[in-house]
Amino acid sequence: MLFYQFLIAFKEVEKFRGRRILKSNKMTIYGTYQEEELVDILEDVGMEDHKDLMVYNDDVNTFDHVIDTLIRVCKHSPEQAEQCTMLIHYRGKCCVKKGPFKELKPMREAICEAGIDARIL
Repeated sequence: MLFYQFLIAFKEVEKFRGRRILKSNKMTIYGTYQEEELVDILEDVGMEDHKDLMVYNDDVNTFDHVIDTLIRVCKHSPEQAEQCTMLIHYRGKCCVKKGPFKELKPMREAICEAGIDARIL
């Protein structure tokens, strides 16, 4: 009985959190019998250069000040800024943005100028 296995060209299906989900048809042929199955493959797409912009809690700044700063600097929606502020308050810190260092540096500087402790990790 002859056994052949072929992987047919990959096609990109979607991007999800910095990963590409690739799909391919895997075809196995047994003589004249053919069997097909779908194979999912996750591939990292340049996540090694992405950093986190962390904002830390303090006893000085008000909720409204932090929310307004996140909306202005990070372009958060009011709901997203409020949720981040709650996490900062109750957990002590929150990652408010992810991205390359070059993109996060001006945001960190603007947040720090507003009197809020922020770091790029």
